Amino acid sequence: MKLFFQHENSHQPWNKGKLIGQKPPLKLKEIWAIRIRLQLKASVRDLALFNLAIDSKLRACDLVKLKVSDVCDGSEVKHRASVLQQKTGNPVRFEISKQARESILKWITKSGLGNSGYLFPSRVDRNRHLSTRQYARALKSWISDIGLDPSRYGTHSLRRTKASLIYKQTKNLRVVQLLLGHSKMESTVRYLGIDVDDALEVAEQLEI
Repeated sequence: MKLFFQHENSHQPWNKGKLIGQKPPLKLKEIWAIRIRLQLKASVRDLALFNLAIDSKLRACDLVKLKVSDVCDGSEVKHRASVLQQKTGNPVRFEISKQARESILKWITKSGLGNSGYLFPSRVDRNRHLSTRQYARALKSWISDIGLDPSRYGTHSLRRTKASLIYKQTKNLRVVQLLLGHSKMESTVRYLGIDVDDALEVAEQLEI
């Protein structure tokens, strides 16, 4: 009978050396820092992608699959759009700010995109959309360019950014739930990382 001994260092946990948990949202000053950097670099596609990611609050898989027709009505960029979420199959609506509309229109004009094509096509094959991995790679570059640690942020950081800012300003969970397309309030609470201190702050503002 043979006995096999595993060296204590031969098996390392999957998360060794990695930061786990929710990726933090961007702060307002960080949003503007990235925008300014992309404008200075004349990164037309990346600026449109970044602005729409912030406004739409979509998951990466839904964002990269957007078609021009999803956000445009003829030659005009819509003020509001609606898409079906891949994860839930439920529709979610989102606003498109003036700044985002301008950057999207500039990108469409520069790239000559057709109404039926993907808004962010692959640079290798225009008949395919940008992959979530390519999107994540672009995000890491944006984060690094403003001096932040890219390992702390992910595509969910952009999905959470505007939702977190809205919650901080309004303390209205139902509004954020609708904007994120969550079916359960508990999902929104976990997503925003709301704790007891947040709840008490809301309660303190209510005078009965």
